Formats: sequence, structure tokens, C-alpha cells
Amino acid sequence: MPAQREDGDRDERPLRVGVAGYGLSGEVFHCPLIEATPGMEVAVVVTSNEERSSKAAARYPGAEVVPDIADAWNGIDLLVVASPNRSHAELALGAVERDLPVVIDKPLAATLDEAKRVNRAGGRVTVFQNRRWDGDFMTLRSILDEGSLGQIVRFESRFERFRQEIRDAWRESGDPLDGGGQLADLGAHLIDQAIVLFGPPNNVYAEVDTRRPGAVTDDDVFIALEHDGGIRSHLHMGVLAPMAGPRFRLTGLQGGAAIDGLDPQEAQLKEGLLPGSRGFGEREPGQILVPGSDDRELPLLPGRYEDFYAGVVDWLRRGGEVPVDPEDSLRVMKVIETARASSKERRVMPFSE
Repeated sequence: MPAQREDGDRDERPLRVGVAGYGLSGEVFHCPLIEATPGMEVAVVVTSNEERSSKAAARYPGAEVVPDIADAWNGIDLLVVASPNRSHAELALGAVERDLPVVIDKPLAATLDEAKRVNRAGGRVTVFQNRRWDGDFMTLRSILDEGSLGQIVRFESRFERFRQEIRDAWRESGDPLDGGGQLADLGAHLIDQAIVLFGPPNNVYAEVDTRRPGAVTDDDVFIALEHDGGIRSHLHMGVLAPMAGPRFRLTGLQGGAAIDGLDPQEAQLKEGLLPGSRGFGEREPGQILVPGSDDRELPLLPGRYEDFYAGVVDWLRRGGEVPVDPEDSLRVMKVIETARASSKERRVMPFSE
């Protein structure tokens, strides 16, 4: 059960958060964002890696660092699952069984079946779909709300990198239970963003390829989604792009917008910057062309990853809305599975909930 104060008043102290995993996700994203959020603190870090244990203890001297999740359940109010995809479902279900709320790093689980198990279990669950708070994506949402581009016909979105070497890591694993590959890793972001903008697709077409010699999981992926109204989302993800295309391109019947480069928050967090630091989340403008004007700069909203965990505090302390509905992330998993089937059968696949 969640930790209780002796006086029974749990609202006047920070939420004590246990973070399971201290790799890229735990070290770079979750722990720093939790510590930067009023109303919560890193209380426990779970990692069996000795080097990571030392780093976590040095960075968060007030937290307990333990090697096993069994040592973390007592004394926390919230579990954050920041471990490899293979363990997402097991850890989330463990939290639900103990009536603990849980944040799961995307994707919801390694497989669709596991994701369904988590959702069927109920409980207080949300998913860290942090790219909803990228500044460039937030800017696109505001443009769509304004309607200045007219009827949207096409949305293009890319996460393209160039990495020839094959790393010894679970993300490069060909075992489906590991949930590796670019479709699961980057696709979980791009698909979620497309659905937030335009709703679930009606049809899915995909090319899911493994290109690098020696690779055993997908590293070059293209997905086309057809939404209501004939809007098409073209999503590119992979590690074979020495010259990446625009991060976003939005085409309407009366104008368009394009944004290059990546949101800076991940790189800034890696450098040790935190929300509130000067320039955090800010970047160069994009371009927009609207009726009656020349091509001009498009100022981008600053990214706000901190809003996710501020939303978690509001959800748990004040009964606010869940920051990301796990049903949204389950839908993303269903699109991923449909994309795999489309690529295998080399045809457009209908999508149904």
C-alpha cells in the first residue's frame, strides 16, 4: 500500500516516487523531471547495475537505491516504470495489485497482449508519452486550432537518425518479448502524435524493414495512416538517414508549415539542464506559408515536459484528469501491430478498435 504519514495527512508532503530503472529513461527523463516538479520527490531508485546504482546514489542522496523491485514497494506513493519494455507489464501489474498508481514509459508494454492485460487490470495508470509536450508539436496543435491552413490534407512526421553500428542493447533485439526495433521505440511517439492531431486511423499501410547487415530487428520504417476526412499521416522512423527530412510538415488547402530539427529537451536534460533553466525547451523557429503572405518564420512554443508530471500531481492529489489515458497508448499498440501485419502482407490494412 502507499506510504502513509502518521498524522494521516498525505497532501502536505511530496509524493514519494519509486523509479524502476536507471538507464536512459530513468536517468535522463524521469528522475530529473520528478525532482523538478513541485509536489513529488525521487524516494527510491531500482537498478541492479552497480555503476548505475552509484550514479543514482550520488545524484539523489536522499533516495534509497535498491537492486530489486521487491525492496521498493513499501514507502512509495507512485511507481514509475522506466525499465526495458519486456518488464513494463509485470511491474505495472505489480503496482496495480498493490493499489499504487503507476507511470509507464512508452510503449505501454512490449506486446499488444501484455498491453491489454495491463488495461484490463484497471488501477490508476498513465503513460509517459512525453512527445506530446515537444514545443514543435504543441505549436502544430495551436496552428490546427487556429485553422489558418485550411482543410488539412497531409501530415508528415519524422524521427530519422544515422547509426550504422548495431548496439548490444535490448532495443536492437529481435525477440518480440523485448519490444525492440524502431517501430516500437520511435513509432510509439509518432503514431501517438498523429492520433492526437487527427484521431484514430481508418486504414494503415506500412513498410517495416531491417536494412543494416547483422541487424535482427526493424531499423527503417514508413507508415501511412488514413484518418477521417481523407487526411493522411506519413510517418518515417529509422537509423539510416544521414540527411534527415523535416521533423514536421503540415499541408493544408490554403497553406502549409514545416519544422526542421528535433525538440531540444532530451539533449538539454542529458546536459543536466532542468525545466526552469534559462532557454530550456526553446529552439529556432520553423516556417509557415499562409494565404496572402510570403513564407515567414513560425515561432515555436517552448517544450514543456514538466507539464506531464505536474499533471500527475494534479491527477493524484486533486482529482484532475489523467495526463495520458492508457487507452490512448493501447490504441497506439494496436496501430503498431496492424502496421506489422500490413508490412508482412504488403497491403493496406483496415484499422479497428
